[in-house]
Amino acid sequence: MATLGELERAMMDLLWDSAEAATANELREQLAARGGEGKDLAVTTVLTVLSRLEKKSLVERERDTRPHRYRAVTTRAEHTAELMHEALGSASDREAVLARFIGSVSESEAQTLRRLLGAVAP
Repeated sequence: MATLGELERAMMDLLWDSAEAATANELREQLAARGGEGKDLAVTTVLTVLSRLEKKSLVERERDTRPHRYRAVTTRAEHTAELMHEALGSASDREAVLARFIGSVSESEAQTLRRLLGAVAP
C-alpha cells in the first residue's frame, strides 16, 4: 500500500468526502477554498498528483467525459485498514505490536474492539 504525500492526502480527503467524481479544476478550486496548499496550484500539478494516485490504484479516472473526472477507488476506512494490515505484516513480533496498539486505545475504542472481535469470533 502506497503512502501519501501531503498534497496527495489533501486530494484523497476531498475525493473521500465527496459522493461525486471531480475534475482536476474542481479539486484545485476545493483545495484553494480550504486555504491550504491548493491556492497557488497549477491545474497541471493537480493532474500530475492525480496521475500518481491513479498509478497507486487509489483513484480511477472516468475517461468517457472531458475533462476527465476522478473518484476514490476505496473508502478512507478501507485505505486506513490496509495501511494497518501492511504495518502489522511487516512486524517481526506481531503479538507485541498488537499488545502495544491495544494498550494505547481509549476505553471506548477497547469496547468497540471487543464488540467487533465478538462478532467475528467462531
